[in-house]
Amino acid sequence: MRVGPAGGETTVLMNQVDGAPLRFINGVDVDQMTGQVYFTDSSMNYQRSQHEMVTRTGDSTGRLMRYDPQTNDVTTLQSGLTYPNGVSMSRPNVGKTEPFADLPGYPDNVRQDRRGGYWVALHREKNELPFEFGSHLLAVRVGPNGKVLEEMREPKSVRPTEIMERANGKYYMGSVELPYVSVVTHK
Repeated sequence: MRVGPAGGETTVLMNQVDGAPLRFINGVDVDQMTGQVYFTDSSMNYQRSQHEMVTRTGDSTGRLMRYDPQTNDVTTLQSGLTYPNGVSMSRPNVGKTEPFADLPGYPDNVRQDRRGGYWVALHREKNELPFEFGSHLLAVRVGPNGKVLEEMREPKSVRPTEIMERANGKYYMGSVELPYVSVVTHK
């Protein structure tokens, strides 16, 4: 869908690719040079409300795609992916796929930071106990080499799905569990 910068009504650009419905659109990023839109469809079998089934069943029907707003064409760049989630543009290694970082949790979207790296929201820590109290990792900042450079910890009250760093020193954090966006000041 497309919505203008001032909000308003949305325009449906597409709802299927190669004859298969888009069920679980998850990550999106726009190439600021070309205007092309890169996005993930996390599963061809399950919808967002069934996200736990994607993990539980090991569903590998996810896709990475590119939408060209000039021609309205959609190209599947990769298919057969297991829970593809966030996507972020990068100039190095264009067109290549490779492991980028070993993270201490389960990533849920990735956004460029203001220093050449990325912020990755963590839905859960890898060794997190179900009813553990105290603080937990919300996000990590990863350098351009894939190394974790910084951690953001907060009380365990919400699981973030996205974090964006802005020039004003604030971080905007979203979660599918909340009807609003949080503004976080991180030191």
